[in-house]
Amino acid sequence: MTDDEILTAARAYRDRFSGSSLAAAPRRQLAVVACMDARLDLFGMLGLAVGDAHILRTAGGTVTDDVIRSLVLSQRALGTRQTILVHHTDCGMQKVDDGSLLADLERETGQRPDWQPGGFSDPFADVRTSLERLAACPWLVSKSARGFVFDVATGELIEVTEGS
Repeated sequence: MTDDEILTAARAYRDRFSGSSLAAAPRRQLAVVACMDARLDLFGMLGLAVGDAHILRTAGGTVTDDVIRSLVLSQRALGTRQTILVHHTDCGMQKVDDGSLLADLERETGQRPDWQPGGFSDPFADVRTSLERLAACPWLVSKSARGFVFDVATGELIEVTEGS
């Protein structure tokens, strides 16, 4: 998408925009943490409309320190009470080797990042790890969370349980 396409789309949106009557707090008191993969249509998949939920997108959908920060603010300042995690099959993070990527970045720039890429081999296991991280977080008002893996081949949303 070119800059001109972006600006043209933004002007068209502005022209049909009638002002927002939506509150900053999500109607469904829901926060969704999902992978940034462009194949995931979270609104269609979860039956959401603009104003229903906070949507946090990150590589792999993994619960990082920044995701925790955003969820704490979402809950404490804007009243969300449930969190849904959405990972997916065929995720690019399944192909990332943290050590190799960090070494490459350090070799190329002379600086090693202070963050971890967060590569994983199994999206189901990573959802469980992320759910555990939420459960252990002392700053969240609500620990109510569910985790899912979206199958990009079939469109099925699979809930992650201890045995799955």
